[in-house]
Amino acid sequence: MEIGIIAGSGFYRMEGMAVKEKIKVDTPYGSPSSEIVIGKLGGKEIAFLSRHAEGHLFIPSHINYRANIFAFKLLGVKKIFSVSAVGSLREDIKPGDFVVPDQLIDFTKNRINTFFEPGLAAHVSMAFPFCEKMRNLVISSAKELGIKTHERGTYICIEGPQFSTRAESNLFRKWGADIIGMTNLPEAKLAREAEICYATLALVTDYDCWHESEEKVTVEMILNVMAKNVENAKSLLKRCIENVKNEDCECNNSLKDVFVTNPSLANKDVIKKLRPILGKYFDKK
Repeated sequence: MEIGIIAGSGFYRMEGMAVKEKIKVDTPYGSPSSEIVIGKLGGKEIAFLSRHAEGHLFIPSHINYRANIFAFKLLGVKKIFSVSAVGSLREDIKPGDFVVPDQLIDFTKNRINTFFEPGLAAHVSMAFPFCEKMRNLVISSAKELGIKTHERGTYICIEGPQFSTRAESNLFRKWGADIIGMTNLPEAKLAREAEICYATLALVTDYDCWHESEEKVTVEMILNVMAKNVENAKSLLKRCIENVKNEDCECNNSLKDVFVTNPSLANKDVIKKLRPILGKYFDKK
């Protein structure tokens, strides 16, 4: 299967998906957040993963991002649709709106954000952190369904699990961030290193805490807005999957020419562990 869905807060299952099986995937980084649900949706085979696990067991800092992305790589996934709850940092991006972000700011502090280790150095480009083909697919699918969607936006990812202070929220606005969340990083970076296309459908739940005339952010507020919009999100994902074309993308070759370690000196154990990701570059050396 080439399509994966990673769903976040308030989105723990995919109705309409014909479930074939639930599988546990072993990775060098331990277990993914939950069992991966394998099934068919929109006429295509997909793999579905609940980022926080069903019942929401993991805070953003404790999600095993490396295991999640590596598991999808082992299953042959080439395209990941990520669904995330976010706060708005702009007046015109309102709670209930959808955003398809095109940029990221990493404000996390405690997360491992790479598969590479001592003995194998590489530097992957993140200038454009989301797959443009997939972003355009989400945007065009939303238009087909008449779902209002902001076509661009800079997503700032904070460590959490606490919400930001008002001073931080105002700082992020001055930086040019449009939405704020806690889970797209290191997810997007790891997907790029795994040569998997990655795009996010961001569901706006609140105005963070910068907006003086709005209530402060609460979990209840987020879940209430998510509950109202999750059906639209599922409909949009289904249409995206129906519209996906079986074609390669430059994301699927993102490790080309990124290695700086002399191949003769590269750590063979690291190469062996990462063979599902970089085998095509080192097996022929």
